[in-house]
Amino acid sequence: MPRKPKGRPIDGWLVIDKPSGMTSTDVVNAVKRSLAAQKVGHGGTLDPLATGILPLALGAGTKTVPYVMDGTKEYRFTLRFGEARDSDDADGAVTATSDVRPFDEAIRAALPALTGAIMQVPPRYSAVKVQGERAYDLARAGTEVELAARPAQVDRFDLIERPDADTAIFAVESGKGVYMRSLARDLALSLGTVGHVVALRRLRVGPFNEAGAVSLDKLLSLGQDAAALSLVLPVETALADIPALALTGEEAARLTNGQALSLIPFLARMPQDADPDGGLVRVMAGGKALALGRLGEGLLHPVRLLSHAV
Repeated sequence: MPRKPKGRPIDGWLVIDKPSGMTSTDVVNAVKRSLAAQKVGHGGTLDPLATGILPLALGAGTKTVPYVMDGTKEYRFTLRFGEARDSDDADGAVTATSDVRPFDEAIRAALPALTGAIMQVPPRYSAVKVQGERAYDLARAGTEVELAARPAQVDRFDLIERPDADTAIFAVESGKGVYMRSLARDLALSLGTVGHVVALRRLRVGPFNEAGAVSLDKLLSLGQDAAALSLVLPVETALADIPALALTGEEAARLTNGQALSLIPFLARMPQDADPDGGLVRVMAGGKALALGRLGEGLLHPVRLLSHAV
C-alpha cells in the first residue's frame, strides 16, 4: 500500500513577498509547515539577499510552475561600482577593486549591448548544474568552475536613479533564467570598472505582482487559520495569460482520457487570441481549469491534466 502523503491537500498559488536573508527553499519549507500542506514548490528562485515576489505553488498548482517561470519578470536592483565580489552580490568576498566611477551618459550608452537576445555567464554562486553538481556547491568547496555562457532575453534595462557616484539603480524586464547579478557584473566590466549588486527586488513574475503579495510574517502568523487559506489563489491564476477554452462535461471526459478532440465543435467558442497552429489553451470545465491543451492539425491535444473532469 502506498503511503498517504502527510499534510492537507491544498491546491493553488500563494504570492509571498520574500524577506532578505532567506533562501527560496527556506520560504517553501516555512509555508509548508505553517499550512501543514502536502506539497509546496516555488515558481522561480530568489537569491537570499533579494526581496520581492516569490510565487509558491501548492498541490495541483505545482503542475503549472513551468508556465509561470516562462513568464516575464520585473526587477529593480542597485549596483555598487568599485568592488567585484565572488558571488556578484554583497554576500560575497571582495575579489577586485577599481577607482573608476562611470558617468550617467556612459552607463546609458552601455545598456543596449546588454538588452535583447544576449549571451550571459551565470554567477559562480548559482543553481546551474555542472557535471551533476550545483555551481554554488562547487564554489563553496573551493572548486574552480568555468561556467558556459547561455542565451538570455532582456527586454528592458534602464538606469532609473543615481543616488551617488558609487551606486546606480536599474529597472529590468527579462525572460526565464536571466541573472541580475550577471547583468550588474557585465555592465560594470563594460564600463571599465567592477561592481556587484547590493540590493535586489523582484516586482513581478508572469501574472503575479506586488498587489497580490502577502508578507511571509503575516502568512506565518495566521498558521492554519481559514484566513491563511483565503490567500491561496486558484490554480488557473498562473495561466491567466493563456487563452481559455470552455468544454462540455462530455468533451472534458474524453480529453482527460487522453483523446484528441476535433476543433470543429469549438470554432464558435474558440478564443480570438488562440493560435490554431501549435498554440496552448487553458481548458476550462465546470468553472475550473481542467487541463492545458495544444491546438494543431485541426485537433485539441491534451498536454497537462490539472484537475479531474466534472
